[in-house]
This record gives sequence, C-alpha cells and structure tokens, in this order.
Amino acid sequence: MADMMWAGRFSKKIDDTTNAFNSSIAFDARMYRHDIQGSIAHATMLGDCGIITKEDSLQIIDGLKGILSDIDNGSLELDPSAEDIHMFIEAELTKRLGDVGKRLHTSRSRNDQVAVDIRLYLRDEISEIRQLVYKLAVTLVQLAEKHKETIMPGYTHLQRAQPVTFAHHLMAYVFMFLRDIDRLDDTAKRMNYCPLGSGALAGTTYRTNRKQTAELLGFTAPMPNSLDGVSDRDFCVELNCALSLIMTHLSRFSEEIIMWCSWEFKFIELDDAFATGSSIMPQKKNPDITELIRGKTGRVNGDLITLLSMLKGLPLAYNKDMQEDKEAIFDAVDNVKLCVKTFIPMISTMKVLKENMRNAGARGFINATDCADYLVKKGMPFRDAYKITGTLVAECIEKGLTLETLPIEEYKKMTRLFDDDVYSAISLDTCVKERKSEGGPSPEAVQKQIDIAKNMLGL
Repeated sequence: MADMMWAGRFSKKIDDTTNAFNSSIAFDARMYRHDIQGSIAHATMLGDCGIITKEDSLQIIDGLKGILSDIDNGSLELDPSAEDIHMFIEAELTKRLGDVGKRLHTSRSRNDQVAVDIRLYLRDEISEIRQLVYKLAVTLVQLAEKHKETIMPGYTHLQRAQPVTFAHHLMAYVFMFLRDIDRLDDTAKRMNYCPLGSGALAGTTYRTNRKQTAELLGFTAPMPNSLDGVSDRDFCVELNCALSLIMTHLSRFSEEIIMWCSWEFKFIELDDAFATGSSIMPQKKNPDITELIRGKTGRVNGDLITLLSMLKGLPLAYNKDMQEDKEAIFDAVDNVKLCVKTFIPMISTMKVLKENMRNAGARGFINATDCADYLVKKGMPFRDAYKITGTLVAECIEKGLTLETLPIEEYKKMTRLFDDDVYSAISLDTCVKERKSEGGPSPEAVQKQIDIAKNMLGL
C-alpha cells in the first residue's frame, strides 16, 4: 500500500482494517472524470496566476488528460487500496511527473476538491435524470392524445366516484412529472456555485482567482463563504428530495398499474416483455417492475433520511461524517434513473382495455352527482337533490338496477322534475362531455391540458 498523502505527521502506516474502513474509492471512483475536470481548472488557474510556472501548469494538465484517457480505455486500473479517487489520481500524476505533479495541490484542500467534484458529478446526473423524466412526460402526453374519449371511473377512497377519461387520469401524472422537472431545474440552479478555492475551511494565502475556476467549470460564480463551501451538503439533500418525489409519483402510478392489471380491474395488460411469471403457477403474469418501483421508492426515501441525519449534528466545517453523503445520493440517483428508464417502455407498450374501463364505470353509479345536478338545473336546492339521488341509488342496489335502467316511473315518484331526458343527462358520455370546467375530464378540457403540457415541454 502506498504512503498516504498526509503521512508526514504519522510515525506508522495506517492499519489495513482502518484503511479499508476509511477508504471511499469503492464508491467515489465514479467521479474520476469530474475530479480530473476540477484539477485541470485548478492547474490552469495556478499557472495563469503565477502561483506555479506556466510550464508546470501545462505539464500537469497534459498529465491529467493522459490519466483520464488511460482510465477511460482501461489501461489504468484503479487501486482499491487507495484512500479515495482524489488521492489515487494525484498519486498517479506524481508517479508520472515527479515533483511537477506534487505542485497540483497548491492552494487546494481535499475538502474543496471533494465539494466541487460532487457538484460537477450531480450536475451531470441531474441533466440526465431531467431528460428521462421529460421523455416520460412526453410518452404520457402522446398516450393521453389517443384516449381523450376513453371513459373510466375516477376513484376516491378506492371507491368508484365520478366518470373521467383515461387521458384525464394520465394528464394528472404529466403535471406531477412537469413539477418534478421544475424541482430538478431549481436544484441545479442553486447548486451551481463553485466551492473550489475554499481550501480546508479558511481559503488560502495565495492570490488565487476563484472566478476563473468557477467560469472554467461552468459554475455561475464562486461560493461567497469558504466555510459554507466545504461544510454543507444541502444540495444533496435538496436533490434527494426531488428524487424522492419523482419516485413517489412513480410509485403511486405503479400501484394503479398493479391494480389495473389484476383480474378484478383488467383495465390494462402489460406487454410480455415487461412482466414475469410464477415458478409454480403457470397462469400468472406479474407486474414485477411496478412492484420493484414501489419497493425502491422506500430505498430512495431512506437515502434522504440518511443525508438529513448525517448533517443534523455537524459543527462547521468539514467532518468525516460527510463521506456518507456519496453512497446515499449516488444510490438515489442510480435507482431513479433505473426506474424511469424501465417505466417509459412499459407504459408505451401496454394495452389499454377500453371496454373494461367503460363497463366498470357503468356499474359504479358514478353518474349519481350528474343525476343530482339534473335536478339542481331544474331549480331544486342541491342538498335536496343529493338526498333524492341517494335514495334512488339505494333503490337501484336493492333491485339490482342502475340509474340508467331504473324506470322513469320510479324517478317521478321522488319528484315530478324528472322526465325522460334524465337518461340522456346521466349517460356516461354526457357526464364526461359536459364536464368542461377548466382542468376537467371532457375531451375539450383535456385537450387544453395537453396543449399546456406540450407548451411546457416545448413540443
């Protein structure tokens, strides 16, 4: 095992078990590209500011680019005994350049180095996740356009409530995912400030140019306070919050898909490529993907609790506890990407069983409110109309009828305001088409929602 960069203060080599416990290269190695990116910007600034010679700066930059190329093509393997990816790259650079490589860390601490690396890494991940959620929203909009007149029951308390359309239902999730995109954008905006140059906690005595490194790395500006620059991970927490909400929306949708696939609902059928079978029951077709998404939602939420708990008792500035940020936020990022990537093709290939949806609506008295509204429009107070309609529903249940099949004579026993036109008023098609209020399920109202979403998506 190579000497640690900080070995000068110590008379013994670190214990192997302690080193393994302390090491983070097993999970922070994924940031090698971003660590090199940050180091190149730092070396550029050192040379431009005359802190090291321009010649040394250029050698360091060439050396870092060579290391990046060698890691990318597999000719340089990461040392699992290294303390972290930052020390590995610096040690490799020193091995290649000698004393010149040792100049890279001038006016820099691992604290600000790590802080800038994770921001660079998560900035890229946010961009990728945003594209995935965007693609999911587009997929749902395209599906909604095909089902503006596909009638289904809407539910409250998992009881059939009022008629909606499948498009109306899908658009509810579209707007949830659009808000998720907004949250990702907000998080990216707030985290896009550069901690590089903060040093260990108190900056440096060298005349550095923090604005230059911030610009080279695409940040909005340097972080104004060096203590804050190295000691907070609120951007990880904020990102995990956004990821937890994405997973919550996926999980709710997954729960509905699981129900809709069951024989009790049979509203949809998943493509065979996105379902599994049973080891003992040959008839089974299980929605395992959606069940895993439900499960992974708890995992991503757990990552959020890990981050909050890790930070809650830390005094300023850096503490080793903060090494725990990476496994948590990396796990959340990985699982969200995996779930959204799998969800999109599953949704786009599923079969919608329109007749089953409509039949479920016809049997659920979901037009009862429309029956009451029929009386209200003829002058009856809503509470009186509500009571009469409830009595009629009870009569239908007792006689095995529906509001559509209940004889007009039974209606007129309740009030002479009922006439033959009640059957048209309470038909499912009328119930849906007349719900033209903004945000409602009528084809006209849903088309407006689709237009709004398309505009937000830039379609």
